[in-house]
Amino acid sequence: MISGGFLRGSGRAIAGLLAGAVFSFAVLADTEQVQYSPNFKGTDINEFINIVGMNLKKTIIVDPQVRGRINVRSYEMLNEEQYYQFFLNVLEVYSFAVVEMESGILKVVRNKDAKTSNIPVVGDDDPGYGDEMVTRVVQVRNVSVRELAPLLRQFSNQAGGGHVVNYDPSNVIMMTGPAAVVNRIVDIIQRVDKAGDQELEILKLEFASAGEIVRILENIYKSQGRAEQPDFLIPKIVADERTNSVIVSGELQARQRVIELAKRLDAELKTSGNTRVYYLKYAKAEELVPVLKGVSESIVAEVQGATGAAGAQGARRSGGTGREISIEAHADSNSLVVTAQPDMMRSLEDVIRQLDIRRAQVLVEAIIVEVFEGDGTDFGVQWLNANGGGTNFSNGNTIPIVNVAGAAALASQVNQGTTTTTVVDGVPVTQTTPDSNRDYSALATVLQGLNGAMLGFYNGDWAAILQAVRTSTNSNVLATPHITTMDNQEAFFLVGQEVPVITGSTTGANNTNPFQQVQRQEVGIKLKVTPQINEGNAVQLTIEQEVSSIGGATPVDITINKREIKTTVMTDDGATVVLGGLIDEDVQESESKVPLLGDIPLLGHLFKSTSVTKQKRNLMVFIKATIVREGSAISGISKAKYNHIRAEQLLRDEEGIRLMPNTRQVVLPEWDDSLTLPPTFDRFMQEQQQQPAEQQPATGSRD
Repeated sequence: MISGGFLRGSGRAIAGLLAGAVFSFAVLADTEQVQYSPNFKGTDINEFINIVGMNLKKTIIVDPQVRGRINVRSYEMLNEEQYYQFFLNVLEVYSFAVVEMESGILKVVRNKDAKTSNIPVVGDDDPGYGDEMVTRVVQVRNVSVRELAPLLRQFSNQAGGGHVVNYDPSNVIMMTGPAAVVNRIVDIIQRVDKAGDQELEILKLEFASAGEIVRILENIYKSQGRAEQPDFLIPKIVADERTNSVIVSGELQARQRVIELAKRLDAELKTSGNTRVYYLKYAKAEELVPVLKGVSESIVAEVQGATGAAGAQGARRSGGTGREISIEAHADSNSLVVTAQPDMMRSLEDVIRQLDIRRAQVLVEAIIVEVFEGDGTDFGVQWLNANGGGTNFSNGNTIPIVNVAGAAALASQVNQGTTTTTVVDGVPVTQTTPDSNRDYSALATVLQGLNGAMLGFYNGDWAAILQAVRTSTNSNVLATPHITTMDNQEAFFLVGQEVPVITGSTTGANNTNPFQQVQRQEVGIKLKVTPQINEGNAVQLTIEQEVSSIGGATPVDITINKREIKTTVMTDDGATVVLGGLIDEDVQESESKVPLLGDIPLLGHLFKSTSVTKQKRNLMVFIKATIVREGSAISGISKAKYNHIRAEQLLRDEEGIRLMPNTRQVVLPEWDDSLTLPPTFDRFMQEQQQQPAEQQPATGSRD
């Protein structure tokens, strides 16, 4: 052994010796292997790293945050590999780690910073050794990494260089840390990741119904505190209705318990016929009775028509003894009372089970938009001469000048009063009739039809009027009805009013006491939808949509504008269908003029009257059908609509009421799934009586 070999280094090594480090190495002549005996006492960690790098001939980069002093002593000789592991062990004890780069350069950093550095990713072929920092990805096949990862983190220093994360889509565990710790965690994963005995067993039933047996077994396991048992001890039980078999999956002992109990339940009834009561969950008993009777008659006819020994045996089982099948409905309990032979009972039970299912619902959301635009222009000039001649037009909104002149003349006349003298009993009596007022009723009737502006003048025997009017009508009808209905059930939606329409009239004798027959007709926005859910996620919709409004009055009755769509469409779940595009555009031009004179440019307007009207109506309907299969989805949809209405109320309350700024508006309370109705009167009185006497209001009498 040769000691003091480290003195071959530079002055820095001598400084390390002065700090208290003692180091020796030996050279074996036969193997030419260098051995080290490291001993450091109170040595600065940077000096320790420099000495090791010099001996191993490695370039080492030290993080500025690496500080401290070390104390370590070795009583045995170490080869080069052991010496390097000793170096890693010392740094790991003092919360530092070494990261080796691809170029061979070593970096000494803090433990918690090492996991974000360029650490090599290892596998089963080269898992790493000792305290060198590695990253490893392990595939887990039989257990969930989401449940396994929290347990593995307890074996890794998460605050230091250790790191354990899980990736659910690939069911893998990713780990970073010292190789020894990572390999230990991998060994734990391999011991835990073992598949249990999950084989399948099929038990074919002879007498009982598979669906009924599965229902009984599931209720038994549910009542035994199933949630407290591990998942691998809970058997999976499924009924195969087609072969009347029970399929059991799970651990061996769990499977054996289920199969043994199913065999005991699969026993033949002592009597040849029996009566059972089936309580329905979703279907209506009255609606199932005709179906079950038809099915039972078909089965009996098929068995009775069979030939051979099998046919004779089947006839004996299905009622060959003359015993009838009875199927009755009890509406109050929504149940079926069935009396039949055992094999017939099983067949009917299968039909009942398949029909008594929760039917899906369909949420139909519609947006109905109707846009109406109407414009009109009337312009005309009329003149009249007292001695004869003139123009007179009555098209559009124009009032004929003859009617105006006649009514004006009648209004300008004043009836002069008269004076009469009569002798009564020899005494003369004088009676005077005052002047009568002008009669403006005819003029008011004529001017009642005026729409727009009218300018008139007269001069001598000539009179003229000019009339001009521009009309514009715009309307925008928007409705967003939402309807939820059962599959194959019609839903109807109406927003509008009932308008009385005269359908007939009858007069009494001498045309007295007339009697009219009135029928009320629905006017507004109507939507009638019948959804049918097909196999998969397709929905067939039978749609009847109508938008109607009151058009105006006629000499007979009123007119009703009506736009209607009737169609049947097929759409996917959640898709939107657009209907409509019913564009109705009406342009009318009316012109009345004097021949030749009305054609003169510019001056021709003095001899004609023009009326132009334009109307355009557009109706669009957007319908979206969403299949709702679970009851919880209804609550979610209702919550969304409820919050939408509440948000609108909050917005209006924030904006306030014009001219009433301090008035608060009504706002719905926040959505609460536990909302309950207020107590009934009887319950309220009982609660009041149960209160202590001191809490009840005091009563007394006054003197």
